[in-house]
Amino acid sequence: MATGRPVDFLNTFSDRTSIMRVLSGIQPTGRFHWGNYFGAIKQYIDLQNEAEDALYFIANLHALTTVRRAEELRSLTLDAAIDLLALGLDPSRATLFVQSDVPEVSELCWILMTGTPLGLLERCHAYKDKKAKGLSADTGLFAYPVLMAADILAYGSDTVPVGEDQIQHIEVARDLAASFNHHFGETFVMPKAKVLDTSARVVGTDGEKMSKSYDNTLVLMEDPKVLRKQIMRIKTDSRPMEEPKDPENDHLFQLFSLFADESQRDEMAAMYRRGGFGYGTVKKDLADLAVSHFAEARERRLELEAKPESVREILTDGASTARKKAAEVLLRAKRNCGVATE
Repeated sequence: MATGRPVDFLNTFSDRTSIMRVLSGIQPTGRFHWGNYFGAIKQYIDLQNEAEDALYFIANLHALTTVRRAEELRSLTLDAAIDLLALGLDPSRATLFVQSDVPEVSELCWILMTGTPLGLLERCHAYKDKKAKGLSADTGLFAYPVLMAADILAYGSDTVPVGEDQIQHIEVARDLAASFNHHFGETFVMPKAKVLDTSARVVGTDGEKMSKSYDNTLVLMEDPKVLRKQIMRIKTDSRPMEEPKDPENDHLFQLFSLFADESQRDEMAAMYRRGGFGYGTVKKDLADLAVSHFAEARERRLELEAKPESVREILTDGASTARKKAAEVLLRAKRNCGVATE
């Protein structure tokens, strides 16, 4: 699979200012929803055209902390690949693969873990939040940031697109890379976060942040008839139709704004401020825009669903490309720390 010009990760780290190597992963813990798309996936796809080298992986090892049924995980992993391809991820521009198909990352994770301070992991948000709620946390959740660091460092990636809530994980990766480089010599490229534009907060059907945890999502590739019914059931306030309303504080308007162009948003906002309308009108317009927006992707998804072996071939080719890069970084790390002979 083509991924741009060949990259030699065993070279020194000079002259990297004009190079962008992008890496990001997404967990297959459920079908992708509008929040996943507008908050991350859309920007991942845009970045594949800017980066010299772009790698995107389906993080099924990370997903093991929540998905505990084998067939479900296999199905969600394939679904994630199909969705990403249908939405526009281009195998000729980016490398797409499954995390577990690159065992070098798991080996690198252990090497990094041997030098990871316990206190560093205890301060990480996911672990702290779960403990603060009195919930049990397993080792997978506790060591999650080290595996994420291995994901990032294994490919010599210098740019990692993340939301603001994930910046801490990039800082952990930088800390571990800096410590290893200090003790064993220059080994890892120092990654930096590219904070995704999340200014348009994606709210769910209840007005809270759209999340599978809150059961308030709208699935990207939903059947149009089902999607329209779901949109028509979105909860709204009970203010009289004639009363003017503030569009900026209305979650239905926020969802509409995800798909609308500037003139459509301005027209809808003016209607809110005038009053004299029913929320059913907004829901219908939202449904029309959403169905139209994902129409081509739904068609591509149907084509890809009918050819699962082609999707698996793309993932296999991607893993082969990723393994070559990870093997070079892993070998350098093993030589430098003394667990591999010269």
